[in-house]
Amino acid sequence: MIEAKRDGGISDVADTMRVVRVWDPVVRSFHWGLVAAFAVAWLAADEVQPLHEPAGYAVAALLVLRLIWGFVGSHHARFAQFMRGPAATLVYLGDMLRGRERRHLEHNPAGAAMIVALMVTLSGTALSGWLLEQSIEEARAVTFVGEHGSREVRGDKTLKEVHETLANLALVLVALHVGGVALTSWRHRENLPRAMVTGRKRPPGANDVT
Repeated sequence: MIEAKRDGGISDVADTMRVVRVWDPVVRSFHWGLVAAFAVAWLAADEVQPLHEPAGYAVAALLVLRLIWGFVGSHHARFAQFMRGPAATLVYLGDMLRGRERRHLEHNPAGAAMIVALMVTLSGTALSGWLLEQSIEEARAVTFVGEHGSREVRGDKTLKEVHETLANLALVLVALHVGGVALTSWRHRENLPRAMVTGRKRPPGANDVT
């Protein structure tokens, strides 16, 4: 697109208006679906158990979907495309502290490390929750029901502690993730939450990493 300047010159404004597609519909649906499922599971943990369990299963299903899509999905969705080792992640974090980190078209090394941390933590949370529910069902099956009705049935105490600890850790990671997204959006003048809605980002510059 060419725009005429008032001084008679011309300015190619295409560079400021062009966008490139990065995140496909599966990645975007996974991201926001996971946000919703985890929020429901967390808020309903103690008071609304009939909502907590389905939300937990939704988290597990979404994680399985993302794991598969990370190997067979579109170019930018594949783990091999954006995952970096510990050394590269530490270098990137050091650059962030100095305010000189480069913009990444895909996930930056810190974001990629956070994806791994969240997926592992949420997988452990979902698995421990399922095991806890199985222990509750087993306890319920052998609970004596007397004339005063059935007593409260509790699952394995250790599993409950593991489940709650992992859920709390996941919440901390989510907070760090949101903070990192806000910082990166500000540093690079790019609305990353909007990019995860539309799937589009501005084209890479000369110093950006693709």
